[in-house]
Amino acid sequence: MGGARGGVSAPGDPEALAAAALRRAPAGIARAISLVEDRRPEARPAVWRLLRRLAAEGRGASCHRVGLTGPPGVGKSTLASAMVGELRRRGRVVGVLAVDPSSPRSGGALLGDRARIALDPGDDAVFVRSMAAGGDLGGLSRAAGSAVEVLSAVHDVVLVETTGVGQSETDVEHVTDTVIVAIQPASGDVLQFLKAGLLEVPDVLVVNKADLGAPAERALAELRSALGTLDAGAGRAGSPPVLATSGATARGVPELVDACDQRFAALVADGSLLARRRRASAAWAYGLLRTLWGERGVERAGGRAALVGRLEAAIDRGAPAVEAVYAEGSRLE
Repeated sequence: MGGARGGVSAPGDPEALAAAALRRAPAGIARAISLVEDRRPEARPAVWRLLRRLAAEGRGASCHRVGLTGPPGVGKSTLASAMVGELRRRGRVVGVLAVDPSSPRSGGALLGDRARIALDPGDDAVFVRSMAAGGDLGGLSRAAGSAVEVLSAVHDVVLVETTGVGQSETDVEHVTDTVIVAIQPASGDVLQFLKAGLLEVPDVLVVNKADLGAPAERALAELRSALGTLDAGAGRAGSPPVLATSGATARGVPELVDACDQRFAALVADGSLLARRRRASAAWAYGLLRTLWGERGVERAGGRAALVGRLEAAIDRGAPAVEAVYAEGSRLE
């Protein structure tokens, strides 16, 4: 978040923006994200060029994309701050995308996670961007997928904090490699998550605010019991790790970062990372296309399976997911 390393000659020029972002100039990264948020049709070619260059020259393949979600009030921002601190102690360059509810008046981010995440203002190895959800379902903004691509090109770890979690708010798994779901003690979250099927989403589960003592211990026991029931019913072996954390005291945060690192190392070691990202990007693209053109558009495009297959093929050929969406959409107009 420190001072810019070199200026950006033309804010609307995708080549200049890409070059500045690749230098990790904060102004360049910020303007690159602003470009991918631009919904005007005339901005699309510049968005495609920007994302293609960042994919070709950035560090996206080695960047670990981590999603952090959970119900409002669980302490996601405090936990995110603690995670960033631990990652920086390990020498990682970190990007944070904090997706907030939208202001009904301005349409901007309502809560301003950038202000709520406590960071060292002199540390230029951390970049934080707040983004308004814009009324989109899934707990993320429509542009979040492209913003993650921008941040991934220039950081070792990208942390995506969502607005909250509910039955429809699981899109974070489509833009990240590892999903952390945080649960609050004495809140009934475990039962609600079980009913909504959300305990099948996370790669790591945490009971945050573990400094509350007995209520946190009960929540841990409930969570582990619920996961055991799910595993038995599905005939599967091995639940995601369940950890106790406190964002306020940083208790359990090194272990949480270790669990995320182990998850990413396993994806890389077994060769499944790229395939997972391709499927996830296609799922994200499909959701965006359905938002823009509706179920009737999906039907005209040949149905979900055919559409997802074409989106995956386009992404395999190097098209940014959002470009693949509009290429398909142009056939429907």
